[in-house]
Amino acid sequence: MAKVILLNGSPKTNGCTAAALAEMISVFEAEGIGTELIQVGRESIRGCVSCGFCGKNGRCVFNDPVNEVAQKLEAADGLVIGSPVYYGSPNGTLLSFLDRLFYSTSFSKHMKIGAAVVSCRRGGNTASFDVLNKYFTISGMPVASSTYWNQVHGFTAEDVRKDLEGLQTMRNLARNMTFLIRAIADAREKYGLPETERGSFTSFPDGK
Repeated sequence: MAKVILLNGSPKTNGCTAAALAEMISVFEAEGIGTELIQVGRESIRGCVSCGFCGKNGRCVFNDPVNEVAQKLEAADGLVIGSPVYYGSPNGTLLSFLDRLFYSTSFSKHMKIGAAVVSCRRGGNTASFDVLNKYFTISGMPVASSTYWNQVHGFTAEDVRKDLEGLQTMRNLARNMTFLIRAIADAREKYGLPETERGSFTSFPDGK
């Protein structure tokens, strides 16, 4: 069974972000896609310290939920990252988590489907959306889209449930993500995955 990991970057386990993710989960379950919702926003997550431990050992030096989620992500077919908007950006705890999750894992994320979901009261949503999508696009992960930017509006979960267009966007996002997961699985069997080149690394060490 195909599986999607959903990260809730909000410290509120039943807040606005959770309401958006729940709408997606309902579609995934109806489509026969396995899901696991993981709460990140309430964890104590420190940022990357650039120690190099992961390059030698295949895991982060800090033994916290990052390493646990890494194993689950390796086996998953898709990843949904949900976050509230704080000062026009995703939750800082979530960003520290994602920096370490993506940097410390050496397994290929190529062709795993990624989707970012943001919740806000009024503004900062598209800026936060852009930040989260960059984790996918640097990792060879196709980004799932919907019929609007992947966002919901509201100050409380009850508000979000009144955002009918936002909930519609979440459902369409989950359907599109399901289709992409199935399409890539089918293409992998027929053609294999696209070749990935890794030989060039431009750092301009000569200063030119």
